Amino acid sequence: MENELKRFDVAQLAHVEIFTPDPEGTLWFFKELLGMSETAREGQSVYLRSYEDFYHHSLKVTERKEAGLGHISWRASSKNALERRVKDLEKSGAGKGWIDGDLGHGAAYQFVTPDNHNMEILWDIDYYQAPENQVTVLNNRPQKRPNKGVPVRRIDHVNLLSSDVTVNKNFVMDELGFNLREHVVKNDGGEIGAWLSVSPLVHELALMGDQGTSEKGLGRLHHVAFWYGFPQHLHDLSELLTENGIKIEAGPLKHGVSQAMCMYVIEPGGNRVELFGDSGYLIFDPDWKPVTWTEDQVEQAIIFYGAPLPDSYFKYGTPQVKSPVPSSK
Repeated sequence: MENELKRFDVAQLAHVEIFTPDPEGTLWFFKELLGMSETAREGQSVYLRSYEDFYHHSLKVTERKEAGLGHISWRASSKNALERRVKDLEKSGAGKGWIDGDLGHGAAYQFVTPDNHNMEILWDIDYYQAPENQVTVLNNRPQKRPNKGVPVRRIDHVNLLSSDVTVNKNFVMDELGFNLREHVVKNDGGEIGAWLSVSPLVHELALMGDQGTSEKGLGRLHHVAFWYGFPQHLHDLSELLTENGIKIEAGPLKHGVSQAMCMYVIEPGGNRVELFGDSGYLIFDPDWKPVTWTEDQVEQAIIFYGAPLPDSYFKYGTPQVKSPVPSSK
């Protein structure tokens, strides 16, 4: 019974914090090009949200010397669920302890993955209240659709670089109750990547083997992703990005894993951002068996169709490493 409860203890991705050495450029990117709204500022941090995110914020942008991941926040499905997950995290040795809260949410329990990615889990959260001039006639939407940039609708997922995909996968499954949805398995049985979720989405969390460094425990970010819902928006955004000097790293293209339409860009602060044109397929089967891709299917798993991914896609992450692995080419 305890294991069955665990599968439903984490409800969703609440927000992600990223670090940037160029806060002005990063905020310009998210607000003017992706149409995100600013909800608050405090210290060196700015809190942003997409127009269909129901909470106070889904992205926290904090000024630091280097780009990278601040933390990932998960919302529990109830207060009791939060207590159960904290109890297991404490036993695992991964726990860092409680914080009183932050703008937009109450007390949160902080912990780290085996690769030192900072995370937290919480229950008490503030819902966004739109100012009068942003109230929409749609009762099921938090605010009007913004009229600048090509506005993203909600946060979708986060992808983390890992020195050992299997170790980190087992951690989030054992301690947080994540479900393995798809993975790419090497001929020797090791995993190249894993895609996990707590909802019908194929993933709120992805783990990729870090080919850019042999160092461990760096807590490197591959990307944070936001969702549009319509593939055409990726082409509209491609024009806007190109006209404004933002290099598109890859795409638009279609993934094999998840079947989603996507593109990748590097925001001015240096972090990779993925934009989803759709969510691909959804999972409703309660007895879902993970989809396995073999080592010789890696290309199809990552790209169903579209131009090949550049070498940077597999090796670049934030923070950057001082001694990257030499290219095999």
